[in-house]
Amino acid sequence: MIHGSIVAIVTPFINGEVDYDKLGELIEFQIENGTHGIVPVGTTGESPTLSHEEHREVIKFTIEQVNKRIPVIAGTGSNSTREAINLTRFAKGAGADAALVVSPYYNKPTQDGLFNHFKTIADEVDIDIVLYNVPGRTVVNINPETIAKLTGECANIVGVKDATGSLENVSKIIHLCGEGFIVLSGDDAVNFPILTVGGNGFISVTANIVPKDVADLYNLFAENNIEGAKNLHYKLLPLNELLFVESNPIPVKAALNLMGKINSEIKPPLYEMSASNKDRLKKAMKEYGLI
Repeated sequence: MIHGSIVAIVTPFINGEVDYDKLGELIEFQIENGTHGIVPVGTTGESPTLSHEEHREVIKFTIEQVNKRIPVIAGTGSNSTREAINLTRFAKGAGADAALVVSPYYNKPTQDGLFNHFKTIADEVDIDIVLYNVPGRTVVNINPETIAKLTGECANIVGVKDATGSLENVSKIIHLCGEGFIVLSGDDAVNFPILTVGGNGFISVTANIVPKDVADLYNLFAENNIEGAKNLHYKLLPLNELLFVESNPIPVKAALNLMGKINSEIKPPLYEMSASNKDRLKKAMKEYGLI
C-alpha cells in the first residue's frame, strides 16, 4: 500500500487560518496527476506551528477529501511521547491508513529513549507506523540498529522515511530490516538513487509542484525503465535544489504561489522567501515550463 510518490503536502493559509478550499484543490491536483499517497501535517505541512486543533482538522479534512482513493499517511509525531500517542490515536480514529511519526526533536533522546518512544506509540495505537528520521531537524539519528530492533518487536512499525541523504544509512536499514520493510526517501535529491539500492519510493516536497513527473520517476523505475527514470531524476534536479535553498516549506509555497495555486503565506517564525532566491526559483520554473 505504501509505495511510490507520496506528497508531503503543504498547508495553505489565508490571514493566519488554514485555507481548506485551497487544500482541497491541492489534494485533487495530486490525485489527478498520479500521486500514490498523501502526507498531511508533516514538516512541509508546518506541523510545528499548527495548533493541536488545526493539526487534527487538517488530518480529518484530508482523509475525507481523499475518500480512500489513495493512502493517507498522517503526520502525528511530537517531541512528547504522550502527545504523539494522542495525535496518532486521533489519526487512526479519523481513518488514516498509516501514521508518519518523526523522531523527537529538541530534547535529544538516546537510542534507548528513541526505541522506547516509538515502541510505546506502536503498542498504544494499532495503526501502521512509518518512522521519520530527519536528523538535520531533530539533531538525533535513529540508528539502523535501533530501527531493526523496533521492527523485530513492533509488527505495526512498517517503514521509515529516511531524510539523512545517506545511501549508506539507507542500505544498512534495508540490509538489517529485510525486503518487507518499507524504506522511503525523505530527500528529493536522492529519490532515484534510493530506488536503486532497494527503496520503495519517496515522501516528496517537489511533488507539490510537479506531481506527475515525480510519480512517473517511480513508475518508470518500477517498470524497469531505468534510463527513463534516470532522465527524470536529472530533469528534476534543479527544482529539487531550489526547493531546499531556504527552509522547507518556504520555497515550495513560493513556487505554488507562482503557479497561481495558493497564497504564499507561511506561519512565523518562518518568513517569506528572499527576493534573490525567489528570482532563481522563478527562472528554474520558467525553464521547466511551469510558469
